[in-house]
Amino acid sequence: MGGSVDAANRTDRRTFLKKTGACSVLTAGLAGCVGTEGNGNGDGNGGTPTDEPTDGDTTAGTTTEMAGPERVVIGQPASLTGQWDFLQPAVSQSTDLAVQEINEAGGPLDATLEVQRRDTAVDPQQARQVVRQLVDSDEVHAINGLFSSEIVPLWDFLQEQQVPVVTPWPGTTFLDTRGGDKGTDDLGDDEWLWRTVIGDTVHTSGAAEAMIDEAGIEQMGILSATSAGEEGWTRQFVNWYESLGGEVVEVVSAQGGQSSYQSQLDRLFENDFEAWALSFALEDATTIIRNWDEGGYGRQLLMEDGLRDPGLIDAVGDVAEGAWIAAGSTEGPNFESFLPKFRDAGDASLHPWGVAAYDATNVIALAIHHAGEASHDAIQRSLGDVARGGGTTVTTFAEGKEALDNGEEINYEGAVTNVDFTPHGNVWGDVAVDRVTPDGFENEFTIGADKLQAEIDDY
Repeated sequence: MGGSVDAANRTDRRTFLKKTGACSVLTAGLAGCVGTEGNGNGDGNGGTPTDEPTDGDTTAGTTTEMAGPERVVIGQPASLTGQWDFLQPAVSQSTDLAVQEINEAGGPLDATLEVQRRDTAVDPQQARQVVRQLVDSDEVHAINGLFSSEIVPLWDFLQEQQVPVVTPWPGTTFLDTRGGDKGTDDLGDDEWLWRTVIGDTVHTSGAAEAMIDEAGIEQMGILSATSAGEEGWTRQFVNWYESLGGEVVEVVSAQGGQSSYQSQLDRLFENDFEAWALSFALEDATTIIRNWDEGGYGRQLLMEDGLRDPGLIDAVGDVAEGAWIAAGSTEGPNFESFLPKFRDAGDASLHPWGVAAYDATNVIALAIHHAGEASHDAIQRSLGDVARGGGTTVTTFAEGKEALDNGEEINYEGAVTNVDFTPHGNVWGDVAVDRVTPDGFENEFTIGADKLQAEIDDY
């Protein structure tokens, strides 16, 4: 996959910038390099980032050479409020950790990396406004964020921006054949969105395998929310479960935000099945599980991956004991070195999306350095180059920057997956099946990515 210039030219330019001292490197500590977690009413950082190197000019026989940007800005649409706000702390902490490490290594293009974090509440209309503000006012070089429920209704709008989006959030099957660079050098077929977390197609396949092959359950019912992410999980799980020989007897859908779901549970449990699946956000899932316990319905429970959060244990860990959750494993090639650094950085509860945010931040920074400039087009062209295999294997920005400056091509392997992007900008990863206990989640078994990859045709 070609960048905007060949490898030799990129290296020569970076080396030249270093020798001439063209970039100003600011203090690389975490404080002062990460934008405020605001509500979108202020830019949180001040100043205007420079997207392109300035061209040299000649005055009285003296040449002023090209200079790179002093700061590079990543925009982060965030779930600071709303029904998914309980997941944001780990994503913020992982992002900020990556930013600190990147700046300590000198930053992409020897510039200071900053993050501008703005609240979308995972509301599509608010997300549209935030993206406009990040692109038009903050002039971000790339975006790290956006949920399924925001991406699907805003797809055409996001394509119009032509700004690279690398997100740790979306599971939606909508992205199975949308996104990435299609494996070509031509920007004309690019779709500008990449994800560093496995999609629903992968982990719902793992969940279905768990129910059929491990538990021997042949009939199930499902209670699902009507939001895009939850409907997508349900639809894909049904497809995989029934393709493996199981039967979904009934799917009951309901809008979120209700004080009780007893009537929906009554309707679901009128049917004969061995286990049931629950696909709702945490607050509603907590209400449903309590209603389920109070009604004495019984039967094995399988929960969607978004519920793998300590908040579930705190709220209903004893009631939901024995339930299963199939989610992308957090333990990628670089997880063991990432985990202690994450714990030292704060007290957020870790989940797969948090680890994927660390990878997304590093991939963006490496793509900028690989490109040799901070333009949207150049970054988009370089995202596949730094992570798809081949070249020197690196697990940190510091390693990657050193290799690139030495004229090498690189292969970034992440903390949650190996970040080996498919042509559609997707990644593969293992699926961990955990059991709920009053004290936390305990791993039952793991289904390897290789097995699932062999079963999925286009992703």
